[in-house]
Amino acid sequence: MTINCNGKLISLETPKIMGILNLTPDSFYDGGSYKNEQEILQQTEKMLADGAFCIDVGAYSSRPNAKDVSTKEELQRLMPVIELLQKEFPDIILSIDTFRSEIARKAIDNGAAIINDISGGSLDELMMKTVGELKVPYILMHMRGTPKTMQSLTQYDDLLQDMIYYFSNKVTEARSFGIHDIILDPGFGFAKTTSQNFELLKNLSLLNMLELPVLAGLSRKSMVYKTLEISANEALNGTSVLNTLALQQGAKLLRVHDVKEAKECIDLVAQL
Repeated sequence: MTINCNGKLISLETPKIMGILNLTPDSFYDGGSYKNEQEILQQTEKMLADGAFCIDVGAYSSRPNAKDVSTKEELQRLMPVIELLQKEFPDIILSIDTFRSEIARKAIDNGAAIINDISGGSLDELMMKTVGELKVPYILMHMRGTPKTMQSLTQYDDLLQDMIYYFSNKVTEARSFGIHDIILDPGFGFAKTTSQNFELLKNLSLLNMLELPVLAGLSRKSMVYKTLEISANEALNGTSVLNTLALQQGAKLLRVHDVKEAKECIDLVAQL
């Protein structure tokens, strides 16, 4: 099980870590944390040193009820950072967290390697066509609606069955556009209640029937801190517990804010 990132074949037989770098001022946990080049470089260097295989850069907050950001503003936030990181870390693998095909194309043309689309192509009809033309790995997430509306769209006849049907159709569509490397993200917290998130985690291994790598994005999310009645700042221990459970269910990628602790989860689970 491998993905091709700018000519580098990355094996996912051993789970890998994506480090999160949010460039937005309003993300739920680290919004506004990295305000200048030095802070961005320091955080990126730390995540790479701690074991991240790639850095997932986002310039559009997807937290519930997040404000809309124009394409122009997303580009203004994103492109200088892509240039900065590649200059400082020439071998870096960058994943771009965007649902816009225009952003995807410009980011890949400027050296990024992966597109991470929270909408699975649902918010931009040109996204899958664009990714197919760019020949890059595509992270395809399950979500309903938009970040503004998703919390009102949590009614399912059968959550896991509906998700498998969704992914089956989306994968077929992606293949039709020539997308070869596909990663499935079940979208914890996106159009799902807390109880649905735990149901999904409990049954995450069912997604393995699609024979594609599964990404778990659980880092410091509300299913952790609301359940424990703490804040996102206090949710690292709970995140590690849920990451461990996801690994035991077959997750091949962990998308996290805290790379060192996620790497420890992977190393310990590997001994079982």
